[in-house]
Amino acid sequence: MINTNKTINLSEVAQTASQYYKDGDFYCSEALIKTIKDTFEIDMPDEIIAMASGFPQGIGASGCTCGALSGGVMALGMIFGRTKPKGEEVAKAMELSNELHDQFRALNKVACCRILIKNVEYASEAHVQQCAKFTGEMTYETAKIICREKNIPFVE
Repeated sequence: MINTNKTINLSEVAQTASQYYKDGDFYCSEALIKTIKDTFEIDMPDEIIAMASGFPQGIGASGCTCGALSGGVMALGMIFGRTKPKGEEVAKAMELSNELHDQFRALNKVACCRILIKNVEYASEAHVQQCAKFTGEMTYETAKIICREKNIPFVE
């Protein structure tokens, strides 16, 4: 399901996701999912990226949880989540998602999109740069967690 046979360059991973956002190819959550899927060669159809399409701008533009953080949680669920009811353990996916949330808050103080972007005009260059930064940060941190948990070598 996931390629564990190559060294992951976390800075390149972050840059790729950030660039997808800057170029307007994908929103934050979509850029993160695509980058993680491609980087780790996850054996899932590209439709998995579409599942992230409702999370940008704080879940459907509601201004709630940052889409980059939501995308990271989705990516961790893709790899560490369960597919069957009850019989499978879900604690690992929850633990790692909590870790990612705490890391986002440590970097940015809050996880609420409307607060994160309140000082920039929507769709301005400052907005794009700020959200590209969040996207890159969360892709970096998500990839780092995946590498650590799956014993995949990485460079920062």
